[in-house]
Amino acid sequence: MEVDQVRQRRLSDNIVEQLETLILEGSLKAGERLPAERVLAERFGVSRPSLREAIQKMVAKGLLVSRQGGGNYVADSLGSTFSDPLLHLLESNPEAQRDLLEFRHTLEGSCAYYAALRATELDRERLSEAFAALQDCYSRSGKVTRSEEGAADARFHLAIAEASHNAVLLHTIRGLFDLLKRNVVTNIGGMYAQRSETRDMLIAQHRALFEAIMDGRAEEARELSNRHIDYVQEVLSEVRQEVQRMARAQRRSPRAKDE
Repeated sequence: MEVDQVRQRRLSDNIVEQLETLILEGSLKAGERLPAERVLAERFGVSRPSLREAIQKMVAKGLLVSRQGGGNYVADSLGSTFSDPLLHLLESNPEAQRDLLEFRHTLEGSCAYYAALRATELDRERLSEAFAALQDCYSRSGKVTRSEEGAADARFHLAIAEASHNAVLLHTIRGLFDLLKRNVVTNIGGMYAQRSETRDMLIAQHRALFEAIMDGRAEEARELSNRHIDYVQEVLSEVRQEVQRMARAQRRSPRAKDE
């Protein structure tokens, strides 16, 4: 019988595995600075040379970045699903905006479903904080910027993704965070102008989604998430149609023809 020799695993490999798990589960975020080597070595119960060896391996993998005299950081690139030029292209193209909403329909529905099934007490606390921040934006209508409201909305959906305990869903949402935030900012202005009840509808939809997740009603949470995106798509479709009608009317005006 032929067998492979059992090789003793290096201590640094165990440290690498634990750090990779922290990144994968979202406990360490893109761009986040790691604790000082002394502190980290004490937490892992290892020597500083073993810790440095592990960090060097992760730097070689592109997961960490070491800055001279500035510590060690999770690579910023881990949180970038799209480049900045592509972000601008996506947010300025109406067809791409539609595509993003269709993508959100599938993605956020799954996040809501699994969050309702898997959320821990700590997840519920964080989700409650994110929901409260969003409600605060709604209650201060006229006193918050669209950017602030967009960021609060995106953070609420990110908290749902974190509570899903699905690493792929979480990192996809994190990678899309800036795009989602800009998408909300782009959408809300036109939506509020199009329908007077939009703000009240969004408040009610987010509350119902929040409560379904907190109560563990998974299927209902997914349905509520989908219904929320359906509503946004419906109102934005009306906005686009109105813009097109206005453009046609302007082209038909005598002044436009004379010019």
